[in-house]
Amino acid sequence: MGRGLDALISHVASVSQPFSGAGVHGVSERVAGVDLDRPLEDLDAVLDELRDVYLDDAVWFHEPRYLAHLNCPVVIPALVAELFVSAVNSSLDTWDQSAGGTFVERRLVDWAAGRIGFDGNADGVFTSGGTQSNLQALLIARGQAYLSGDADPAEPLGQTLGRFRIFASCDSHFSVQKSANVLGLGLDAVVTIPTDERRRMDPWLLDQEIARVRAAGLIPMAVVATAGTTDFGSIDPLNRVADVCAEHGVWLHVDAAYGGGLLVSTRRRHLIDGIERADSVTIDFHKTFFQPVSSSAVIVRRGDDLRHVTYHADYLNPRSAALPNQVDKSLQTTRRFDALKLWLTLRTMGADAIGDYFDAVIDLAAVGHGLLRDDPDFEVVVAPALSTLVFRFRPEEVPEGVADEVNPRIRRTIAGRGDAVMAGTVVGGRAWLKFTLLNPETTVGDVRSVLDLIREIGRELLDELRTEVR
Repeated sequence: MGRGLDALISHVASVSQPFSGAGVHGVSERVAGVDLDRPLEDLDAVLDELRDVYLDDAVWFHEPRYLAHLNCPVVIPALVAELFVSAVNSSLDTWDQSAGGTFVERRLVDWAAGRIGFDGNADGVFTSGGTQSNLQALLIARGQAYLSGDADPAEPLGQTLGRFRIFASCDSHFSVQKSANVLGLGLDAVVTIPTDERRRMDPWLLDQEIARVRAAGLIPMAVVATAGTTDFGSIDPLNRVADVCAEHGVWLHVDAAYGGGLLVSTRRRHLIDGIERADSVTIDFHKTFFQPVSSSAVIVRRGDDLRHVTYHADYLNPRSAALPNQVDKSLQTTRRFDALKLWLTLRTMGADAIGDYFDAVIDLAAVGHGLLRDDPDFEVVVAPALSTLVFRFRPEEVPEGVADEVNPRIRRTIAGRGDAVMAGTVVGGRAWLKFTLLNPETTVGDVRSVLDLIREIGRELLDELRTEVR
């Protein structure tokens, strides 16, 4: 282990850019060339091979010019915790496999619930990520919808499922649609609500859609409000959405996988006011709490609602058991002690330090938006609520169609060089670039340098296109 750690430290110290620029074919060939039935047996040889098939071409989220997805650099106390998590190898499904780990996780769930604003009746469980958290929340909402009075107990199950509807903004996470499919609700189950000029769900249209659905004999099952959309970082107006849900008696789930870090912000907690009115909340600690993957949780206002995911097995968690078995609350059975990473982080650094990190990248995004807004070579979609910028290179008089061709090529060219990594998306059918800023060590200079690189490559590509036209 010491030799492995030395090799890792040495390699990380040598990293100078977020990506090597390697292509799919080269990496694929190197991995495919390994004969897994012939062990190398010598650790030094294994570590050398590891560099070749993985480390040399890894994408390094801690590098300041990694600006692509919702991947964060991780805090050191969480890395220390990973050593204990893997070495002890507790499984958090039952008391007799985890003991103290059970109560560490439960204490952190209580802590997160308190930060949300829930009372002592709240409960929850750690999950693998936002997708699983959203799935579990919607599974619970489906169970509650059966009890709401809208469902007919005499109606065939499949017919009832086909009448359930979930409401989410057009910019909500794709896991909402995926969850609806997994839950057997059908392809038409998710009703998408348009957004306003700030890319936030329109509560007035939500109210109209819920009324329309119910009038059509369908069953409003849940509303998913987003506190930090993936593309824009937009935060739906939670209090107004909660008003609509209360009026119609519909379950409110808040997907705060991205914006959950605001729970520990000392300056911006107000941005998610209203989250305390949710029935369930998703938080991804492996995003804006700077934890290693995976570390997420689903928290419910009323702990009793977790009964919709409870199953008993005589060999694991019999009904007669008086022990605190976490599997009673989880979609998973075997489950890592991921909660320990957050525990050591809070006990070493404190919540305010994590909140300050998140505030720092939000501040940086605001500065980045100013750079883009004032530069005639760029267009930007919307001012960021969090730390995401969606923009494109489009100097004056460059047609939309040309911008659609040039911007993805800019992204591929920069990735091929490895100097920076950024994401891309589509807005209104058009190609845009995206920065997701989650590294507190990224500076305004880093952002400015990447924008200059985009401009330089963009102009080269425009010259090439003009030459081709001639």
